[in-house]
Formats: sequence, structure tokens, C-alpha cells
Amino acid sequence: MAEINENDELLGVPKSQSKRRRPKRTRSERRDDKSKPRKDRKSEQSEDDRKDHDYLGRAMETIARATGTPAFLIILTAFVAGWIAWNTLAPDAWRFDSADLGFIALTLALSLQASYAAPMLLLAQNRQDDRDRVQIEQDRQRAERNTADLEYLTREVVALRMRMSDMASQDFIRSELRALLEEMEDREKLTASADDGDRVD
Repeated sequence: MAEINENDELLGVPKSQSKRRRPKRTRSERRDDKSKPRKDRKSEQSEDDRKDHDYLGRAMETIARATGTPAFLIILTAFVAGWIAWNTLAPDAWRFDSADLGFIALTLALSLQASYAAPMLLLAQNRQDDRDRVQIEQDRQRAERNTADLEYLTREVVALRMRMSDMASQDFIRSELRALLEEMEDREKLTASADDGDRVD
């Protein structure tokens, strides 16, 4: 999952309803903002909101991942055991949760933790689904590029084979050279015999 975290900026996450407070700007900055087109200003604001919400989403996802580890279960078990032991064995003046009432504060704390854990787990699952969707889309595009490259290379190999079949082979060139040498030897013999006949005359 860690190698996919670089795709987090590509994910579309719902915008936060609460707007963060922006620092006050000078008059020149406001004047520059007014001179910009409205679309550019809106895109800058939406990008800032998306970054803020993305940081929040990453933090929630980190917490949700931590709650699903054995270490968290061990820590939570030790915390509950310590809470019950303290409120059962400690002197009455030091107790802050009554065992007679069924540890109301502990029940409230655990139910509050569970009510926050469920949405965080859903958020982490949704973000993971978005990352998987982005990864699948990238894999599909990569596969299409590889298929196109393979088809191009196949066409090139076929064209090279067709050109190679039209080219003369080594044996054909040797036979042609032998024929030329024999033809040249025959001409030399003919010219030599013609020269001898002229001398006799």
C-alpha cells in the first residue's frame, strides 16, 4: 500500500463543509486576486480545500490502520484491565468509576471510541478503493501502451522479413560471381585464340 500513496493527490475526496480561516491579505494581494479570472480563483480555493481535506483523510486513515493492529488490541486490553483493577482494588477516595454502577465511564469511553472507529474504517476503505481504482486505470493504460508497442514491433518484424526475402542470399551472389568469372575466362580464351589466328595470318 505504501507505494500507492503517491497517487493520493489523484483521488477525488468530498470537500469539507467547514472552511478554514485564511490569513489576512494586503490590499495589493486583494487587487491581484480581483484581476485574476474567477475560474482561476475558484480552482485555487478548491485545490487548497482538497489539500486540507486530504491531510485530514490521511490522518484518519493512519488512525484507522493503527486500530486494526495487534498492538492496539493489546494496549486497549491492558487499558480496560487497568481501569477495572484500579476502580475495584483502589481505595474509595481514589476511584473515579463505580463498579457498582457497571463502570459507566468506561462503557461511555469504549462506545465513544467505537462510534469514531467505524466511520474512520469506512473512510480508510473508501480511500483504498479510490487508490485501487486509480491503480487499475493506470494498469489498463499501461497494458494498452504495451499492446500498441507490441503490434508496432510485430509489423516491423514482418516488414523486415519481407524485405529479407526480396534480398539476394549469399549462395545466389556466389553463383552469380562464379558465372561472371567463367564468362570472363571464356572471353579471355576467345580473345587469345583470335590473337593467335591473326599472328598465323
